[in-house]
Amino acid sequence: MPICPACRYRARSWRDIAIHLYDFANIKSEARHVMWLNRNLSYKSLDLEILSFRLEEFFSMPEGLASWIRKRFIERFYGDKPHPFIIAMQNPTRGVLLGYVLEHQHFLKNWVQVLSSIVFRTDKDDVINYELENIAVEYIGYKGMPSHYELLIRMGESLGLSREKILSTPPLPSTLSSIKKWKRIAETRDWIETMAAMHSLELVADRTLTKYGAKMHYFNPEILNSDKYPKEVKDFLREGYEADVGHAGEALRLVEKYGKDKAEDIQVTVLESFDAFAKYLTARLERGLEFEPELIKVIGQ
Repeated sequence: MPICPACRYRARSWRDIAIHLYDFANIKSEARHVMWLNRNLSYKSLDLEILSFRLEEFFSMPEGLASWIRKRFIERFYGDKPHPFIIAMQNPTRGVLLGYVLEHQHFLKNWVQVLSSIVFRTDKDDVINYELENIAVEYIGYKGMPSHYELLIRMGESLGLSREKILSTPPLPSTLSSIKKWKRIAETRDWIETMAAMHSLELVADRTLTKYGAKMHYFNPEILNSDKYPKEVKDFLREGYEADVGHAGEALRLVEKYGKDKAEDIQVTVLESFDAFAKYLTARLERGLEFEPELIKVIGQ
């Protein structure tokens, strides 16, 4: 059953959703509906027939749910106008990387908490095993390797911040707002929606995205062989670069396997998660301003 992507109003057809969106955006000028249309379909006002067509086309899944999620992620973060943080990561400065460290520690803590809620609520053994391994890799350590969380802290230390300073720095409001959004999804949505919302974000480091139309990688791969960056920076970036291909791909396979009856709900929840992620990536740059004020130019791109 089609769902309004701005307020989750349910209707019998995409035309009914178009009428609803048209009413709230063009007549009532309600902010959530206007913003959704501007962000996803058009900054220009669309007549009802065109809006109905564009809406149905946007949510169409001819190649399945996993492909739809990948396509929409690329459009949002790697399309004609990549996210400013990803642009900054093509040649990251100390300020960019420290902003990454200070905000991402909070993201990772929330990440494992939300994944734990999936483990608690699902009855699917393959999902439980997948999520427990993911939690170990991200926060505990796995097969003798340090956790991604530990590697992140070490990256910050190599760039001149003490572990005490890193761990005692609270999140910026934008990061906190995004974290609250993901917690609300975990608390109020089905586990399969939560799984899709979180693991679709791992696509950010999936180096295969260029095969599907991404304009660039998450960071310039030459960094991994460069003498310009400390070993700890390269160690952290390499782990995500090598791991998230498997993590994101397997997660999307599981989402498609168990989410067929909730496809429209998953689509809308994933888009909400993308909004939170875009805000959070910007927070990394905002934090970087404390070390490198000229990053204000990057944020404005």
